[in-house]
Amino acid sequence: MDRTINVILKPLRRFAMQKPNASILLFMAMILAMLFANSPWAESYHNILSHPIDLKIGNFTPFMHHGEVMPMLAFVNDALMAVFFFVIGLEIKQEILIGELSSVRKALLPIIAACGGMIVPVLFYFLVCHSAPEVRGVAIPMATDIAFALAVLGLLGKRVPLSMRIFLTALAVVDDIGGIIIIALFYSGEIAFEPLLISLALLALLYVGGRMRVNNIAFYYIIGFFVWMLFLESGIHPTIAGVLVAFTVPARPVVKLDDFTCEMTGYLDMLDYTEVRHSRKAAVLSSTQIQVLNNIHSLADKTISPLQSIANKLHPLVNYLILPLFAFVNAGVTFGDIGIGSLPGIPLAVFFGLFAGKSLGIFLFTYIFVRLRLATMPEGVSKRNLFGVSMLGGIGFTVALFIANLSFAGMPDVGVELLNQAKLGVFAGSFISGLCGYLILKKVLPKNYRDGQT
Repeated sequence: MDRTINVILKPLRRFAMQKPNASILLFMAMILAMLFANSPWAESYHNILSHPIDLKIGNFTPFMHHGEVMPMLAFVNDALMAVFFFVIGLEIKQEILIGELSSVRKALLPIIAACGGMIVPVLFYFLVCHSAPEVRGVAIPMATDIAFALAVLGLLGKRVPLSMRIFLTALAVVDDIGGIIIIALFYSGEIAFEPLLISLALLALLYVGGRMRVNNIAFYYIIGFFVWMLFLESGIHPTIAGVLVAFTVPARPVVKLDDFTCEMTGYLDMLDYTEVRHSRKAAVLSSTQIQVLNNIHSLADKTISPLQSIANKLHPLVNYLILPLFAFVNAGVTFGDIGIGSLPGIPLAVFFGLFAGKSLGIFLFTYIFVRLRLATMPEGVSKRNLFGVSMLGGIGFTVALFIANLSFAGMPDVGVELLNQAKLGVFAGSFISGLCGYLILKKVLPKNYRDGQT
C-alpha cells in the first residue's frame, strides 16, 4: 500500500524539489477559474465541476454519497480536502506536542490573537448581514490562509524577525482549530448514528494502534479512509475525519537519532568496498552488501516518526495538486451575475470581516493582553509591525472559500447567487488585506533585522 502511494507521489515530490512557490500555483488556479467562468467556455467549466468521479475497484465505488456518484466539485471539497485537513491535523498535533502550542506560556498570546481574529470578523459580518439566508455565511471571514500569509511575509526576506513568523504561524494554527470546530458544529448535516458509532470504533482502533507504536503508515491510510467514508454517511462533514485520524498518528519514532548514529556506524563498518564488481557500464554488489544497505534504509525509516513521515509525503500532494485544484473548482466567480445592488450585502460583509475585522481583532486582543501584562510581545514585534502582521491575518482565501461553499452551496433558488457574492468578498478582502499588510510591514520593519533589534 505504502509503495503504491509512493509511486503516485514520486512525480509530485520531484516537482516539489524544484521548490516552486505553491502560493503562486494557487493564485494562478484562481485566476484561471475566474477567466473560464467569465468566458465563452463557462459552460464547459461548469460541466467539469458536475462531471461524476465514477471510480470503481471491482464492484466497489469509493466516492459515493447517499447512493450517488460524487461530481468533481463534491469530490474535491469532501474527499481531497479531507486530505488537506488531515495534513493540517498532523501539523496541529506537532505544534501541540513540541511546537508553539506545547505550553501555556508559548500558546497564550497566539490563542488570544486568534480568538480576536475569529470573534471580531463575525461581528463585522453580522453588522452588514444579520438576516437569513445571508447570515449563514457569518463564519466565512474567520479563516486565515497560512500559505498565502507566510508567502506575503516571505517577500520581505530577512527584514522579518523569526519570532514574527512563528507568531503568525501559531496564530494561523489556532485559527485552523477554530475553523475545524465551526465546521464540525455548524456545517454538518442530520446525524446518522450507526455509521458514526462504527467510525468512532475505528478511530479508537487507530488510537490504540498509535499508543502501541504501530508505525506502519498503511494502517493509518486504510483505516482512515474507512473513517472518512463513514463520516460522509453519518452527516458530519468528512473533512473532520481527516483531523481526527491525524491525531491518532504516532509522533515518536521507533529509533532515536543517537541510536541510529551508533547502529549506522556498525552497518558502515560491515560494508566491504572491495567486494564491489564494477566496470564503466555497471556495478554489482554482493548479497551481503545489499542486505546491509536494505537494513540501513529500514533503520532510516524507523528514525522518522509516522507523523513526520506522512506529513512529508503528503505536503507535495496538498500544495501542488489538491489546493490548486480546490482553487480551480471553487474560485469561478461569475462577475456578470453580481449586480451593483448586491455589493452592500454579502460581498461587503465578507470584505469588511476579512479586511477590518481580522486586522482589528488580532491587533486589539494582542495589544490589550500585552498592556495588561498577561503576556509579553514576541521579540522583534512592536506595536506598529504587529498591526501589519494582523492585517495579513485577513488573507482568508482557502478555508474562507471552503466555508463559503458549506454556507451556501446546495441552497435552493439563491445558493449559487449567494455563493458567487461570497467568493467576490473573499477575493477582495484577501487581496486588499495582503497588499496593505505588505505595504505597512515594508514601511515599518527595519532594513536589516538583528536579534534584539526592534
